[in-house]
Amino acid sequence: MSRSRCTRPVLCGSCSSSPLCFLFQSEYHYEYTACDSLGSRWRVAVPHTPGLCTGLPDPIKGTECSFSCKAGQFLDMKDQSCKPCAEGRYSLGTGIRFDEWDELPHGFASIATNLEIDNSFSDSTWVPLGDYVASNTDECTATLMYAVNLKQSGTVSFEYIYPDSSIIFEFFVQNDQCQPTVEESRWMRTTEKGWELHSVELSRGNNVLYWRTTAFSVWSKVPKPVLVRNIGITGVAYTSECFPCKAGTYAATSGSSFCKLCPANSYSSKGATSCQQCAPDAYSGSSSCKPRPPCTDKDYFSTHTACDASGETQLMFKWAEPKTCSEDLPTAVQLPPSGVKTKCPPCNPGFFKTNSSACEPCPSGSYSNGSGCISCAAGTEPVLGFEYKWWNTLPANMETTVLSGINFEYKGIAGWEVAGDYIYTAAGASDNDFMILTMVVPGFRPPQSVMEDVENKEVARITFVFETACSVNCELYFMVGVNSRPNTPVETWKGSKGKQSYTYIIEKNATMSFTWAFQRTGRKYTNDIVKLYSINVTNVMDGVASYCRLCALESSGSCTSCPSGNYIDRASGACHPCTPSTYLKAHQPYGSQACIPCGPGTKSNKIHSLCYNDCRFSLDKDGRTLEYDFSALPNSTSFAGGPSFTSKGLKYFHHFSISLCGNHGRKMATCTDNVTDMRVSDGEAEFSKSVTSYVCQSIIVPSDVMGYKTIVSSQPVSLADPFRLGQRPSIRLRCDPLKTGSGALSVPSKCPDGTCDGCTFHFLWETSAACPLCSAYDYHAIVSACLGGIQRTTYVWREPKLCTGGVPLPEQKVSICKTMDFWLKVGISAGTCAAVLLTVMTCYFWKKNQKLEYKYSKLVMNSTAKDSELPAADSCAIMEGEDVEDDLIFTSKKSLFGKIKSFTSKVGAHPLCCCWGSSCHQLPRSQTSL
Repeated sequence: MSRSRCTRPVLCGSCSSSPLCFLFQSEYHYEYTACDSLGSRWRVAVPHTPGLCTGLPDPIKGTECSFSCKAGQFLDMKDQSCKPCAEGRYSLGTGIRFDEWDELPHGFASIATNLEIDNSFSDSTWVPLGDYVASNTDECTATLMYAVNLKQSGTVSFEYIYPDSSIIFEFFVQNDQCQPTVEESRWMRTTEKGWELHSVELSRGNNVLYWRTTAFSVWSKVPKPVLVRNIGITGVAYTSECFPCKAGTYAATSGSSFCKLCPANSYSSKGATSCQQCAPDAYSGSSSCKPRPPCTDKDYFSTHTACDASGETQLMFKWAEPKTCSEDLPTAVQLPPSGVKTKCPPCNPGFFKTNSSACEPCPSGSYSNGSGCISCAAGTEPVLGFEYKWWNTLPANMETTVLSGINFEYKGIAGWEVAGDYIYTAAGASDNDFMILTMVVPGFRPPQSVMEDVENKEVARITFVFETACSVNCELYFMVGVNSRPNTPVETWKGSKGKQSYTYIIEKNATMSFTWAFQRTGRKYTNDIVKLYSINVTNVMDGVASYCRLCALESSGSCTSCPSGNYIDRASGACHPCTPSTYLKAHQPYGSQACIPCGPGTKSNKIHSLCYNDCRFSLDKDGRTLEYDFSALPNSTSFAGGPSFTSKGLKYFHHFSISLCGNHGRKMATCTDNVTDMRVSDGEAEFSKSVTSYVCQSIIVPSDVMGYKTIVSSQPVSLADPFRLGQRPSIRLRCDPLKTGSGALSVPSKCPDGTCDGCTFHFLWETSAACPLCSAYDYHAIVSACLGGIQRTTYVWREPKLCTGGVPLPEQKVSICKTMDFWLKVGISAGTCAAVLLTVMTCYFWKKNQKLEYKYSKLVMNSTAKDSELPAADSCAIMEGEDVEDDLIFTSKKSLFGKIKSFTSKVGAHPLCCCWGSSCHQLPRSQTSL
């Protein structure tokens, strides 16, 4: 029966109704069914195009599930036996490898989604770029997936570059139940030294591998993508085909488990069994030879040899490696002659020249200016550090290399070259290379006062003088690493920069690495260079000294350290404490002038290492003095501004942390970066990066937005470090008695990131702790009525109460008082007495008036008598209307009360007389009643 191609696709299950047709062997492939409970399986033929089903070979019993092939072999599914790979191909045996990324390999899938708006984007996926696959750089979540079924336990390994923490990069594996296998190791760490290898164990059965990235940079700078290459998986039991060697590699023999790199100046194509040598006038790429251009002055560089016994060095010129130019072409420049001798520069401070003209460090207790070592005088000690300003050879604690800007691999060539009074960047090997210079310092030995300071503000410092010359775009990075952890960029310079100095304060006593990385646009711009003139590091452990300084003396005359807060007297070498409210220059503690007065409103801590605000101050307003105490707000207080959104809709928040004052000057506000070291729970998190300051800011992406179990905190930055320097944030405190404790912090409603001009940050802090301290002015007294002889005085706050703390309300006062009944009785008694007295006086004056009328009438009668007539005889008898006591009262001339008494006494108490003419006779007492 002849073979013919089906004219229309035929669905399986309807083959009986379709015309009989057969498939060529190239139109189907073999696969094994899943293993049953006995470890058996079947081999079946599967068409490449769904719907073609007739003419397929019948299923046959397959190999045992435990069957596997060795490295360099593959399983021929036709006869189910292991066969060696042909030349130009390789096999891992029980594994597979993906090292070519011209396109996504079969079985891989790349998708992009926005978790917040539930949408997918086709332009934000992982992109194959030849030797590696690159992630997205926007806010979408891009996922690279690969599913594999392992017949036995195995591993997955891959190399990656993760340079930018503005991208979240995670790798995890899910099993049949869609559960992650190892949750703790899914968060990848950033890399600073090229490609790093990551490996994870896989379980038997189905495994789905996920590489997932999400960028959330809120600044204008686009983050650098994550790169992944050389993905290898073991435990698949067999591979049904061998993989061809990629361009630039070859496999000369059959049964190879890997491909070899082509020798220098040779190339190979994909699946090559050998490499082809390039002609002398060409240089090799990976898969072809390229003609050599004529050499220019940018293709070579100069360097100096080590000093010889005569103290001379030779100027040497070398071609930049690998050499890709030709000096035989008519327009090519020639390499300048080498060997010109010049006098060696002096040794760096702290070193001396040996007989062989090599520079060696001075012994302990001595110093040097670069010529000879001098012992420190009595009462002085060497100031240890590193000071490099002469560059005849690379110092022993420094190394240089080149990092490829294409495949991010290190090359065995020098990236920096010495040039006598400076060190500069070399040509590099290819475009976009990084010229790397690294210096390692084992540790520091700061003054004793600095070590006891819990803040450790300045353990040491590094200062370097540099200059950049760029004709096009170029960048210089200065990076710092702590205790072998990845380097973190702390400063970047772009373009040409004049000769200048930069200082970095070291705040941790640890092993530190300092890296200078320079990247130019292309190798043809080799005149774009960086020159480092000098590097100075202070307080280096086991360093060298360029001078000696005064020290505190023990009784034996040897040097010692002064206690914290003590300065050294220059004359006697004795230690003297600083006066209160002063802080000490820890690195220059000589003389009383080293104790610097604190500023207004501040005082020094116990060890006089710094001045701080004690959170108290006074304010005169409206004729009274307001006292404030913010000591209730010493610890760090955090809050988030309003939500912001990126161009693609990613929601994020600006998170602020503020430590207002107090804490004896310690910085309490901490902002973290947990992107490269996230954990399942916040309590177990160990953040890889953090910023401690008085005011700091970070970017927060909520966990519900990113789909993670914890929030994402990134890009921490200090807004006030120290608080008194730089652009000061404006913090306004508003008294609000209803907001107790830390109160509430907010930023301007129109500026959710805290600043409206990009420079000054504004914060409003509403809290009861912002109210002035209470005083006697803030309360008044209320006096109660007198009840039961007791009266109470109660003190209450004036409303509204706008004070806190300070003077407390006085206790209620209780006093004895007289009730109303008592005073009523007293009033009635006094009124009665007054009435009686008034009645008596009324009667008295009435009587007095009667007597005066009588006498007046008597006088009138006497005055009317004739002069010749004798006056009528006075009668001793009591006339009608005349009281017997009248004459007596009138003549007695007593006081008013005496008169009253006399008026009320008996008449018989005084003798009476009766006069007639010139003679008078005393009447007997018994006749006085007549």
